[in-house]
Amino acid sequence: MKLLVNGISGFMGREVARLATEGYRGSSLSIGVDLASGVYDTAPIYAGFDAVPEDAEIDCIIDFSHHTATAALLDFATSRGIPTVVATTGHDEAEIEAINRASELIPVFHSANMSLGVALLVGLAKTAALAMPDADIEIVEKHHTRKLDAPSGTALMLARAICEVRPDAYTNCARSGHGKRDKNEIGIHALRLGNIVGEHEVILSTGTETITLKHEAHSRALFAEGAIAAAAFLVGMPQGLYNMQSLIDGTADNTTVV
Repeated sequence: MKLLVNGISGFMGREVARLATEGYRGSSLSIGVDLASGVYDTAPIYAGFDAVPEDAEIDCIIDFSHHTATAALLDFATSRGIPTVVATTGHDEAEIEAINRASELIPVFHSANMSLGVALLVGLAKTAALAMPDADIEIVEKHHTRKLDAPSGTALMLARAICEVRPDAYTNCARSGHGKRDKNEIGIHALRLGNIVGEHEVILSTGTETITLKHEAHSRALFAEGAIAAAAFLVGMPQGLYNMQSLIDGTADNTTVV
């Protein structure tokens, strides 16, 4: 499985490239795309998609760049019919719509978090919220000081999943001011400290008992591993939108990205 890594010079891009050159899950590094051209190991790095040769061998694209690169990424992927794993976060509405449109033409795997453990956390959070309909729910996420978006895409993914089983719920990010907590709100709190890789907690409390569901990432390599696993899953799949739950179930995500 020959990979094009978009954002190869970034931390996550380098992790994917390292694993691919080591043959993780049968992968190999074919091409890198980043702001400046060069070479990673023996793979060429191009400064833009327009420089990628027409005859380049690419089985799948893994994107760990920046959400503002989404339009150019998907234009390239759809024009050449290449399956694409979108692992960036912070997309605006127009970029989300572009992901949805691209999935009508090619297989697109999109997740705010490439960890299988986080996918399991999402399922557990939905189960707990459904089983405890009167519980107050708060989400706390912690990341390193270099992270650009707050709250994290994973925290928002958790909140959206809970809202699926609690239609009246809504998110309240970085609660402030004066006033009683609304029963239907899901508080989201973003902490930026030191070199924390990533921690997410979902806390449910009824007043008589509290359940805390937590996932902690010990190394950013796990996200690169998840991205390559997603790429291996995506190759050979029909057009459609896929996510981490798809990887667990082996099915497409029939909903649009929100």
